[in-house]
Amino acid sequence: MRVIGPGPRNLITDVPGLRVGNASDDRVKSGATVLTADAPFVAAVDIRGGAPGTRETDLLAPGRLVSDVDGLVLSGGSAFGLDAASGVADALRARGRGYPAGEARVPIVPAAILFDLDNGGDKGWETNPYRALGVAALDAASEDFAIGTAGAGTGAATATWKGGLGSASYVLESGVTVGALVAVNPLGGVTPPESRHFLAAPYEAGDEFGGLGPAPGPLPAYERGMLQVGDPEPGRNTTIAIVATDAALDKAEARRLAEMAHDGMARAIYPSHTPFDGDLVFAVSTGARPAGSEALILGHVASLCLARAIARAIFAASARPGDLHPVWSQTAG
Repeated sequence: MRVIGPGPRNLITDVPGLRVGNASDDRVKSGATVLTADAPFVAAVDIRGGAPGTRETDLLAPGRLVSDVDGLVLSGGSAFGLDAASGVADALRARGRGYPAGEARVPIVPAAILFDLDNGGDKGWETNPYRALGVAALDAASEDFAIGTAGAGTGAATATWKGGLGSASYVLESGVTVGALVAVNPLGGVTPPESRHFLAAPYEAGDEFGGLGPAPGPLPAYERGMLQVGDPEPGRNTTIAIVATDAALDKAEARRLAEMAHDGMARAIYPSHTPFDGDLVFAVSTGARPAGSEALILGHVASLCLARAIARAIFAASARPGDLHPVWSQTAG
């Protein structure tokens, strides 16, 4: 099965029916991102990092009662950021969305967070800002959305560069679409030290993140250099992602999609899945198309989308007052 190329937006919303919204607070240097759709969708999750922060991920396992969710939330703010999902759930309930439980409806909104509390922003709030950020992100949900310094990627950082929010897509010959959305805040790096060449360069579509190609030199140079990750502290990092397809998958098949998509993190971030990262991938199926024979490669395609989305996040990041990390696009080399 052949991959044709990126979809028209090169965003996860090239998967028909999906919408993404961002909300940011530049004073706090943080934000939230919401993925939703007009109808509930199948979702699963796979967690590989050692320091995750999550909400309602247990119910995504195969065999759990609820098969579909109403939205997914990626947020900054560490544990405080999980409150963004509460705001989204309240807003969806007001719209009549949610799992029917007697006369009540309970929106199912799993969430994951990254740590951005020491990035130079003002974190001295008296009222947790993330509930309001979640509502604002849901209200902004659209097929078109910003990447870079936006949403959950607003205050993110890598070992050497300012991080951000990234997205990418692929369309297969059959018409099936696969997309990725990611907030990039790892302990590791996305380029070799003292280089602007992305580790994900072999998977770049056109010049979507600069077209510089791979860094010169043998792979061992990457391995030696990328061990320079600074002084890690537990829980201060994390890359959180969503991969999605319109191919019809059940929860077990979606879980496999999430598992294979983690290869994209390993391709684009070195090292990834450390004890200090809470690396996580949600997988989504809208079920609009039969999976067919391409089901065998969907996970591989998702991993390539995720690797590209990670590099696009750093490529699209923009400068803000008080930044503690250099911005890739504003650095010569």
